Amino acid sequence: MKKTIAALAAAVIFVTGAISPSAAAETSGKVAPKTGVTINVYNWGEYISNGVDDTIDVNKEFTRRTGIGVNYTTYDSNESLYSKLANGGANYDIIIPSDYMVSKLIQEHMVEKLDFKNIPNFKYIDKRFRNPQYDKTNEYSVPYTWGVVGIFYNKKYVKEPVDSWKILWDKKYAGKILMFDNPRDTFGIAQKRLGYSFNSTNPEEWENAAKLLKEQKPLVQAYVMDQIFDKMSSGDAWLAPYYAGDAATLVKDNPDIGFAIPTKEGTNFFVDAICIPAGSQHKKEAEAYINFLCDPEIAAANMEYIGYSTPESAAKELMPKEMVENPIFYPDENIMKNSETFVNLPEDTNLLLDTLWAEVKMGGPGQSATLVAVLCGFLLLYIGIVVYKKVKAKRELQ
Repeated sequence: MKKTIAALAAAVIFVTGAISPSAAAETSGKVAPKTGVTINVYNWGEYISNGVDDTIDVNKEFTRRTGIGVNYTTYDSNESLYSKLANGGANYDIIIPSDYMVSKLIQEHMVEKLDFKNIPNFKYIDKRFRNPQYDKTNEYSVPYTWGVVGIFYNKKYVKEPVDSWKILWDKKYAGKILMFDNPRDTFGIAQKRLGYSFNSTNPEEWENAAKLLKEQKPLVQAYVMDQIFDKMSSGDAWLAPYYAGDAATLVKDNPDIGFAIPTKEGTNFFVDAICIPAGSQHKKEAEAYINFLCDPEIAAANMEYIGYSTPESAAKELMPKEMVENPIFYPDENIMKNSETFVNLPEDTNLLLDTLWAEVKMGGPGQSATLVAVLCGFLLLYIGIVVYKKVKAKRELQ
């Protein structure tokens, strides 16, 4: 999805009496001897506690306790993760995709079954997060974080209640509205406005959602991801849907910014889960890493830093009340009941979504063909120039 630092100040941790990240590290015992094994971890950007501002450095602490090294790299979308895996571009041992991508990877046999004997800390995962729709047998994944989608808004300019996705179509905010730069989240908003399921397989419903997004496009300043933070903070944009876990910093740092979860139509309840890609060279060590992330002390310190919600009640007990009682991080049950999780779509629906998304981004039907024609024209021109230069060079040699 999607990630940016959303932490409370370190001082809050000490004031509330919750265990500090550094204290969590100190309880771990002796330094383990090096194993000579390094696992490759591929995660969202800014989605793990890294030692900044006296927080725990999760990867270093894992190495200290186990002797297993960590090579840590990041991606910015589920789709880029999938592309990297599908193309065989790298050898990863840990990945953290979102719910619908987990189910896609399971269906395409791109992730390994987990040996839960090596993950005893799975016992701390709350029952409501077990056997999820995206991994019904709970054989391939362990929940890492969860959250819901809501709307950032500028209180200086948006005075009405932000309780419906409809506000993102309000013409008086033309040029001040941002939208997600990915199809599932953007179409999901339109689908909820129309009363459809996120996981519909009805082509007509997807086309109706695309029509609604095309009607909105003249009002949209830009389709973005993490850029919303700069645009909202500067006042350049006034309305932007985004993930609740990223709300803390923006709301805390700027009193003009509010965050609301639309209650009239419902929202997306997402889970990011830890998986092991098929063909991992260090599966046992990767399972040790998953087990480490599920340790309540580590999970609590980690969630305090990244700002997302934990699937472990045991971890919540170690976190500041300001976080666990904050409805941004832990919405009330009525909101949760009116939320829905993405799952992987059938291939024909995915192809339709890709086509419709291209049309929305480029302004309407027929634009895809126009773009292809223009690109082909440039390609032919380039080939012509190359051929001309070769012929000219040959003549000069003669």
